[in-house]
Amino acid sequence: MPTAELTSTGEETPSARGLPMPALLTLATAVFITSLTETLPAGLLPAMSGDLHVSESATGQTVTVYALGTALTAVPLTAATAAWRRRRLLLATVAGFAIANTVTALSTHYLLTMTARFAAGVAAGLAWALLAGYARRLAPPHLEGRAIAIAMAGIPVALSLGVPAGTFLGTALGWQAAFLIMTGLSLVLLGWITASVPDFPGRRAGERAARQHVLRVPGVAPVLFVTFVFVLAHTILYTYIATFLDTLGMGSSTDLVLLVFGAASLAGIWIVGTHIHRRLRALTVAGTLLVAAAAAVLALWADGPALVYAAVALWGLGWGGAPTLLQTAAGDAGGDAADAAQAMLVTLWNAAMAGGGIAGGALLHLFGSASFAWSTLALLAPVLAVVLGARTHGFPSHR
Repeated sequence: MPTAELTSTGEETPSARGLPMPALLTLATAVFITSLTETLPAGLLPAMSGDLHVSESATGQTVTVYALGTALTAVPLTAATAAWRRRRLLLATVAGFAIANTVTALSTHYLLTMTARFAAGVAAGLAWALLAGYARRLAPPHLEGRAIAIAMAGIPVALSLGVPAGTFLGTALGWQAAFLIMTGLSLVLLGWITASVPDFPGRRAGERAARQHVLRVPGVAPVLFVTFVFVLAHTILYTYIATFLDTLGMGSSTDLVLLVFGAASLAGIWIVGTHIHRRLRALTVAGTLLVAAAAAVLALWADGPALVYAAVALWGLGWGGAPTLLQTAAGDAGGDAADAAQAMLVTLWNAAMAGGGIAGGALLHLFGSASFAWSTLALLAPVLAVVLGARTHGFPSHR
């Protein structure tokens, strides 16, 4: 298997022959742990609320405070740790997950649990800003997009398989066991990182100075706009998918619908990873159109299970590669300030997730669940317009 090689300066560079799969799979596992740590409470709310002696709605804020920790700290902490060796920083973030999940599992006090969840969100902010750039540096230039796609595969795996598995384990063994299992995975990952992930230096002083003006770099602002609005459009529908399905008489099929979404997302990641090096712009346009088509079907023709499953498959196919596409676009546009651009992307991503939950709740109260698909469709119009307009910088015709 190809591995990284040392240059005369001591920095490790990727082999030109192929991808270092053990290292990339390690990063994918880190992405899996990051995603699953965020969403795991969603399937454990009743048991957690009983032991913490608070309502389920209050326990649900453990997801919100995680996202808040990520959104508030990703940019400043990424700046503060810019000079750190990359493997040292990755190990620190994974250790942060191990500590936070252990405290969450053992805590019987709501305030302590919320503090631990905020700390986990802080670790996630560093991880998200680090992982895509790390994957890029592991790969030769013509395979950078594929490397990011492999690393980001941990997201749909966590959502489609990890959350149901965590819920099952929480039901069978207790919710504390689910979080302790996450701790165990983190400890294993620490050893795996040490054994298989090459180290890289942090950013040099000149590169760190460029971070201060990252929004002035051509292409960065369009990528960040597309990220925020695309994630907002997706989250409005995804957060309330069970409610939407219930109005169609398919509430009992929510788990199967999410499984179809997850499988299609994996297919989307594979397609993006195969073609992103030459077709980032075309893939971003295609992904936007696929999600828009899915929203249109759900808005206009969701009168039977077959069409719902078809729409969800289109949705997953279009959305699955979005994290890879957007993080690659941010890294390309950012140049020497790529880590700053990706830290801002992480902040806006989490802000959009929180905003999607709030907006979806307001839409449900004012207009009912039928408004979710229409809102998603409406938000994707400016996304498509900005992607098409940013043909020189941001989403260029040629990479």
